[in-house]
Amino acid sequence: MTQPRPDEFKPPPECPVFEPSWEEFADPFAFINKIRPIAEKTGICKVRPPPGWQPPFACNVDRLHFTPRIQRLNELEAQTRIKLNFLDKIAKFWELQGCSLKIPHVERKILDLYQLNKNVADEGGFDIVCRDRRWTAIALKMGFAPGKAVGSHLRSHYERILYPYNLFQSGANLLFVQKPTLPLDTSDKEYKPHDLAERQQFVQPAESCCNSARRAKRMRAESGCVKIEPGTKPCENRPNLRRRMGSFVAKPETEKEIPILVKQEPIEPVSEADENKSRYKKKPSLDVPPPAVNVVDLYICLVCGSGSDEDRLLLCDGCDDSYHTFCLIPPLNDVPKGDWRCPKCLAQECSKPQEAFGFEQAYRDYSLRAFGEMADSFKSDYFNMPVHMVPTELVEKEFWRLVSTIEEDVTVEYGADIASKEFGSGFPIRNGRFKVSEKDEMYLKCGWNLNNMAMMDPSVLTHVTADICGMTLPWLYVGMCFSSFCWHIEDHWSYSINYLHWGEPKTWYGAPGFAAEQLEAVMKKLAPELFQIQPDLLHQLVTIMNPNTLMSHGVPIYRTNQCAGEFVITFPRAYHSGFNQGFNFAEAVNFCTVDWMALGRQCVDHYRLLHRYCVFSHDEMICQMASKANSLDVVLASAVQKDMKDMIREEQDLRDKVRKMGVKHCEQAEYNLLQDDERQCAKCRTTCYLSAITCPCSPGRLVCLHHIQDLCSCPLTNYTLNYRFTLDDLYPMMNAVKQRAEFYDEWASHVTETLEAKLDKKKSLSVFRSLINKSELKMFPDNDLLRQLRLVTQDAEKCSSVAQQLLNGKRQTRYRCGGGKTQSQLTVEELRSFVRQLYNLPCSLPQAPKLKELLNCIEDFQQHSEKLLADETTGTAEIQSLLDVSFDFDVELPELPLLRERLAQARWLEGVQQASTQRSTLTLETMRRLIDQGVGLTPHPSAEKAMARLQELLTVSEHWEDKTSSLLKARPPLSMEALSETAEKVAGIPAYLPNCLMLKDSISRAREWLQEAEALQDEDSIPLFYNLSDMVIRGQDIPVQLGPLKQLESLVAEVQAWKESAAKTFLMKNSHFTLLEVLCPRCEVEAGSPKRKSKKAKDITQHSKKKMVKLDCLSDVEKALSETKDSASALATLGEVRLQEMGALSSLRAANESKLLPTADCMGLKVCVCQNPPMGAMLQCELCRDAFHSVCVRASSDSRSAQAWLCPHCRRSEKPSLDKVLPLLASLQRIQVRLPEGDALHYLVERTVSWQQRARQVSSSCGLPDLEESFATPPSPDGKLTCLTPEWNRTTHDQMVFYTEQRCIPLQDLSVELEELMVEGLLLQVSLPEITQLYHVLLNGLRTHHTNERTSLQDDDPSDCDKLKQCNSQGKGFPQKDGLIKEGVNGAEKKAKRRLEREAVEPERRDKAKKLQNKRQKMNKEKNLERKAASTSSSHSDFSQSDDSEEEMCPAEGCQQPEGDEVDWVQCDGSCNQWFHQVCVGVTAELAEKEDYVCDNCTISDGR
Repeated sequence: MTQPRPDEFKPPPECPVFEPSWEEFADPFAFINKIRPIAEKTGICKVRPPPGWQPPFACNVDRLHFTPRIQRLNELEAQTRIKLNFLDKIAKFWELQGCSLKIPHVERKILDLYQLNKNVADEGGFDIVCRDRRWTAIALKMGFAPGKAVGSHLRSHYERILYPYNLFQSGANLLFVQKPTLPLDTSDKEYKPHDLAERQQFVQPAESCCNSARRAKRMRAESGCVKIEPGTKPCENRPNLRRRMGSFVAKPETEKEIPILVKQEPIEPVSEADENKSRYKKKPSLDVPPPAVNVVDLYICLVCGSGSDEDRLLLCDGCDDSYHTFCLIPPLNDVPKGDWRCPKCLAQECSKPQEAFGFEQAYRDYSLRAFGEMADSFKSDYFNMPVHMVPTELVEKEFWRLVSTIEEDVTVEYGADIASKEFGSGFPIRNGRFKVSEKDEMYLKCGWNLNNMAMMDPSVLTHVTADICGMTLPWLYVGMCFSSFCWHIEDHWSYSINYLHWGEPKTWYGAPGFAAEQLEAVMKKLAPELFQIQPDLLHQLVTIMNPNTLMSHGVPIYRTNQCAGEFVITFPRAYHSGFNQGFNFAEAVNFCTVDWMALGRQCVDHYRLLHRYCVFSHDEMICQMASKANSLDVVLASAVQKDMKDMIREEQDLRDKVRKMGVKHCEQAEYNLLQDDERQCAKCRTTCYLSAITCPCSPGRLVCLHHIQDLCSCPLTNYTLNYRFTLDDLYPMMNAVKQRAEFYDEWASHVTETLEAKLDKKKSLSVFRSLINKSELKMFPDNDLLRQLRLVTQDAEKCSSVAQQLLNGKRQTRYRCGGGKTQSQLTVEELRSFVRQLYNLPCSLPQAPKLKELLNCIEDFQQHSEKLLADETTGTAEIQSLLDVSFDFDVELPELPLLRERLAQARWLEGVQQASTQRSTLTLETMRRLIDQGVGLTPHPSAEKAMARLQELLTVSEHWEDKTSSLLKARPPLSMEALSETAEKVAGIPAYLPNCLMLKDSISRAREWLQEAEALQDEDSIPLFYNLSDMVIRGQDIPVQLGPLKQLESLVAEVQAWKESAAKTFLMKNSHFTLLEVLCPRCEVEAGSPKRKSKKAKDITQHSKKKMVKLDCLSDVEKALSETKDSASALATLGEVRLQEMGALSSLRAANESKLLPTADCMGLKVCVCQNPPMGAMLQCELCRDAFHSVCVRASSDSRSAQAWLCPHCRRSEKPSLDKVLPLLASLQRIQVRLPEGDALHYLVERTVSWQQRARQVSSSCGLPDLEESFATPPSPDGKLTCLTPEWNRTTHDQMVFYTEQRCIPLQDLSVELEELMVEGLLLQVSLPEITQLYHVLLNGLRTHHTNERTSLQDDDPSDCDKLKQCNSQGKGFPQKDGLIKEGVNGAEKKAKRRLEREAVEPERRDKAKKLQNKRQKMNKEKNLERKAASTSSSHSDFSQSDDSEEEMCPAEGCQQPEGDEVDWVQCDGSCNQWFHQVCVGVTAELAEKEDYVCDNCTISDGR
């Protein structure tokens, strides 16, 4: 047998086929309701009448004439139609340029241009495909065999045919597109456009049937005229049989090259007379009078603007624009013989929207006999065999092949939707023209007669007043081979029934109603182009899609072949389609049952959303039935009452909404007297019945209450609410139906609830009996519900009797003595089957739970027994418990003997299993103990297996435990490869082996160590000494050979040697300081924090705290240095510590200076390391400015040197020279290891070098003499200072309360910058000659000039003294001849200086210096106040004393003399430079800090 092709049609599964008996066939609606649960799952079903049911064919064959529809098969299928539409666009594009489209052949197949265009577009376009060379991939994707250079052919065909079209569609300029040079293949076949749009303009035959019919005109298109070319005859109605492309001889045409679009120049087109149109410019005829304007001037080329070469001027057949053939790009060698369009007309023609697709009406009117002759001739000629010998499977496959191909255009005709009212039905009817014989009179009133079915009492459509062709009146269908009906659902989602009177079969395809939305979604997904043109495509019955395609997307599809004499029924909302196998005659009609009612209202709401008109008014039908409430069937009355309740509720809500919107006019309207098209909503086309909205401005126009906003633009107050019934009229109608149905509805609801009850909601058997009795008393109709109730009750009574007998038998045998089997015992399977039957009953029986409980216990016992017997390590408790439970069952249980046999072995296996669950518990001792216990067990496979496993495990474990111990103790340690190999071997041993675990842990630690070492070597930054030391310590503890360990050990040793060398260089003998403590800036300086900081300094400190790491002690600094990634970060951290050191030391110096000033109680001071009052000879530290007892801090060997004296706290190291420090730094850099001491040394060197540069800059900027020259005279040989004079002692003693052996640099006349420079030089742990030189310059030079200037200033003008005091108060120093101290600055310079200080990099330092000066002033004021109180002498022998006495008073008028720990002052920025209390002049601290202050006197003076 040959294998089917991959694209060959595969028939879907068959739908259900029913063959009713004569009894079932007697009532069609009862039978349909019976099969509905099965048939509605497939959407369609087939019914074969009983044998002998053969109604006569009553249609008048001679009188029946009809005009069929023309169907071109490949235009029916959705995806094929998309391809044809695309080819028509391509053909039109080239036809307008004077060329005909010829589709090429590739590999002996017609090239699918649509698929080629789609694949190229999916790959990104022509340019990307060419660039990436994907043509071979596209050829493979299109199904061509590889290796035949098909890709190059596809590229040439695309570039020649499709590329210009795509460029045109994208709007790109085609000026530079080269003319194709590939010659046309002689095998290319000319494509004849389908002209789908033009063929929709057909002449609609006059309607002669059903003048009052309101059937939906599903297959009609807009009427129009048929386009007939001049000189041609109307086409004949003969179908084209097997008209495949290439099978007919086309009219030969001259092969033309494809013209290219021309650029449009901005030249205004010249109008021409229609009568002068010509392809070339013609001279005016002699019979026509010459026009006023020269005709030659009207024809000019729009490209070059010239009218020359008139014989080469080419006129557009659309707009008469002129172009030279040689001006076109590329130029045309020949003149196109067909119509030619310029680029502008081409764009207009191709941009026209595509019209909706519809069937054409044939031009020929057929009789039934003539149509049959044509149909039989077509089929026999097509298949080349007699029509009755063609298999249906062959016709089906050929049909789906034809609708899916564009290569073959097969046209058929279909006589569909022929009204039976005009020509007569195929079934006999009463008072019809067909005379019925006596034996056939039964068919006149038969329910299966389609003329009767729609209007029988069970059908809801009997209450629709008008005759509807196709719904209440049957339609006739005359088919031929391949004529088809497309996918659709019936109007109002109703049922339909189709009967095939005679002829060849009709093939059906259907989808169930629940899959309707899924089918619609799949078709919209696969053919979006068609739905863009026709959104309501599925309502037009003009489109089919291959069932295999739908099934591949998950849509359930079923099929059947309807033969003559068979019915096909479609269910609500079930999509169906199909085709005819040959000439046949069928008849169809719609009907609606009670179960359709809810779907009918849902369909109307669906139509409203789609703006689709209704065939009839659902509300009108409901009201019509409600008006006949007394004659309605109780079942139908119940359904009407439910539907009417929903209808009234919705209508009431809509009317209330309309009234709230402002509609006040109401008027009753008799809508039942109007035709449906006269009362359709103007928006949604719904047929209005209960109410509508109208406006006087639009007579005859109305809308439903859902679309009141779409009526017109008038105010809502102008609208009128037209109603058929008031709500007061509707409620009585509903109550009448309700009264008719309430008894039955209540009973039916109770029955339905009882039958559908689940679990604990099931009713007892007595309730079922009472329901049956009630139905007999009320004489309810004998319908399916009552029959089901009776059947269920009978089954329940039988089951109850059997269950009671079983329970009685068990009760008798439960206490029977002996364990043997009795005759009353049941098998487990019998008991299970019966219990299942009990619980499947809709009612609840009291015996069911007891039997279920017994069965559950037995099943649990069997399941547990089977599980335990299959498990070789079952616990003893479970087996014993099962044996105990089995004594309660009076059932034969074959599991009991096996359970007893397993009880003995289970105990030992349980012990083994418990020990083996965790590796930590399965030690060597445990295994030896279990083996000893298992020796005495009875032989059993499970026990023997467990014994063998334990013995083997014990032997292996002992061997590897000993071997692992020897490996770990090996010296030197073994390599990791050797140890890893051993560890892999012991990893699978499921026992607790301590030595093996230790080996595994050692290997893991060694791998981690090696990874760290490798990462340390791969790092770009220099490693930290802390990490190296830690790795060496951890590596020495690992019993594994580690390659990099020796290298790291040597590196650590070098670092340790460097640290020892650095310690010898810096640390003093018996020093308690560490090397890092000496090298780092001091982070722990004992100083009292100032009581108040400036606002700006406080903000900066808070801001820095948020971003900086806490560096309060040496451990914090060491931790911060260890966490830095590089030296730059470490230097930045040390820079922060330096700032803290300078700030803290500044505060400390200020506190000590204040402490040493004369006070009332001198003995209350705490000085020196002993913290005692000053006495005897004292020493003052040059750095911290604290006083020390000479006997406490000076050793016997110490002598006065030329260096500044530092206290034990401030002198921290030997302070080696820079020449000794630099080699240490160089040696550390060679080691390439980072450690905190190294970073600190690096920073110390950089700080030293930076200080040297600053010292030189300050020396030059401040006018200091060269530091080297100033120290040219060395100190005296005895080591004592040459500048210790009695004058100095006297002067110093005036400012202190004790005697100092060695004087310090006076701070009163020293600038902040010089003081800060000297302090930082003393902090350096490196000795520099510049430090000593600067110290002596400040000490000696300042003292000499200070004495001279003080004498001269006393004799000068008092204003000079004021200036001098101002300079001192600002920290500037006295003006000197040798430039040691800066001269005073004017007011503008001072203001600029103050701004620079605010914006300085170190605002904290300047704030602290200012605080120190303020504090000094306060202390001086206190001292002078005490002296003034003691003596009234006005001696001015001391300049500083007079200075302080003048500054103690605030010059402001009405000084408030503020008191307290802290008094804020402000200095005038005018000409006087006097100091004022801030509170006395009304200036806040913030204002004084930000803005300049000028006193009243300076303001008046400057104003003058």
